[in-house]
Amino acid sequence: MFLFIERLAEEAIQKHMREGGFENLEGKGRPLPEEDLSMIPEDLRMAYRILKNAGCLPPELERAREIDTALDLLKAMPDERERYRQIRRVNFMIRDLNMRRGRPVAFERAELYHDRIVERLSTGEKERA
Repeated sequence: MFLFIERLAEEAIQKHMREGGFENLEGKGRPLPEEDLSMIPEDLRMAYRILKNAGCLPPELERAREIDTALDLLKAMPDERERYRQIRRVNFMIRDLNMRRGRPVAFERAELYHDRIVERLSTGEKERA
């Protein structure tokens, strides 16, 4: 079975090469950049590369991206109650991310605090006026 698939793939590559399909590739003639995979266990490196090439992020990075998006939304929220709910949601997401990473407390992402945010927002509104 695999021999048949390999042969089909090889024929398709050869045909594409004959038609000049690989002539205008970015970085042609230059070595591929080295990736630092030293922090990834050796048995997971191939899977990591496949997922990375497919555009998938590790769960921790996906969660961090969600947190950043929620923080951006929080900045534009005019309603105080909705802002408080959003802060609680962001804090939960941060706590979840910190627990998944299993890092020492010193390296954890800091949670948001409602009073500090309200103080900053009210100070910012006074400065604008």
